[in-house]
Amino acid sequence: MIKLVSDTIDRSDIDSLIEWLSQDDIPRLTKGDLTWELEKKWANKIGTKYSVFVNSGSSSILLTLAALKESGKLKNNKIVVPALSWATDVSSPMLLGYDVKMCDCNLSDLSCDLEKLENLFMEETPSVFILVSPLGLVPKMKEVVGLCDKYGVILLEDVCESMGSKFNDEYLGSFGFASFFSMYFGHHLSTIEGGFINTNDEDFYHLLLMMRSHGWDRDLPKWKQQELREEHGCTDFDALYNFYVPGMNLRSTDLQAFIGLRAIDKLDKYSSKRRENFKYYVNKLKVNQLNLEERHSDYVSSFAIPVVHPMRVDIIRDLMDNGIEVRPLIAGNMANKPMWKGSKEGLENCKLLDEQGFYIPNHQDLTKENIDKIVNIINDYE
Repeated sequence: MIKLVSDTIDRSDIDSLIEWLSQDDIPRLTKGDLTWELEKKWANKIGTKYSVFVNSGSSSILLTLAALKESGKLKNNKIVVPALSWATDVSSPMLLGYDVKMCDCNLSDLSCDLEKLENLFMEETPSVFILVSPLGLVPKMKEVVGLCDKYGVILLEDVCESMGSKFNDEYLGSFGFASFFSMYFGHHLSTIEGGFINTNDEDFYHLLLMMRSHGWDRDLPKWKQQELREEHGCTDFDALYNFYVPGMNLRSTDLQAFIGLRAIDKLDKYSSKRRENFKYYVNKLKVNQLNLEERHSDYVSSFAIPVVHPMRVDIIRDLMDNGIEVRPLIAGNMANKPMWKGSKEGLENCKLLDEQGFYIPNHQDLTKENIDKIVNIINDYE
């Protein structure tokens, strides 16, 4: 069996975790000092000032969008999301009452079609745009950032499938106002479950910390706690259960942070292998309607390899018959899901990917022999 994913938590991680758990003084397992250490290490890795560790990548999207509403930074309630994305890129703003507009993808890096995106910016004047970087591919970041700056749109980066990918030697996740990462099993790195929000905005960071934990101030620096308590006439004792903003409990644990601290050290090695595999695939794969490439400015930490072919059903059958796992292309066209009640117009590329697209394995343990087997089956349909 050639699997789509390979666990990034290895035996040495488990052994170290057992040793940590076996101390005479039982360590704190819920959120504690290791979480702070992990957040600092991740922020430094990506190149942002701040990072907030939460219990999933989906929670990172939900919390960021909720905090934006609370922050007063929005000029209106409109948000643009890619139709080719993940469920919670669409459902999170829906649940929070945003007016959601969908944008079609392009057929090279699979992010939003820039011409259609600019038209949406002009017609809808949204407050927010979520840029998804599908399967580790790198969008045209200079153009995307330029459009957001031109039209006064807050850029959020969904990097859940592109951890380790870079544009001009800077990590994806360092370009927007905030960014989302997933640490789920099968992604580039894993903390079993988990996610990050990264940002350079100190006020927004403080708001995220409060809204992650019920709306109280316990995670804030002492000076910020004092400022809030004086502003609201709250004693230190009463502040233990004082809630300054509407919040949730989206915390992760120190147990997961322990795993995460070890995981971050693996990112460069795993990304390099995924990139190597991506280039090998692109060179070998002759049957694909997508124009896959790594532009000179890009570093592709490939999550999986997208393929589009009119004989998708037959190819998938042959791959699965030969013990090769395969999946629909991301979640397909989100406008075709039952939860979506909005417009489905202008999404021709996403419609094509929904009908003919699928993705094949790429991970740190995949061999060239594995890739040759996969490619040979697909190339038979040339």
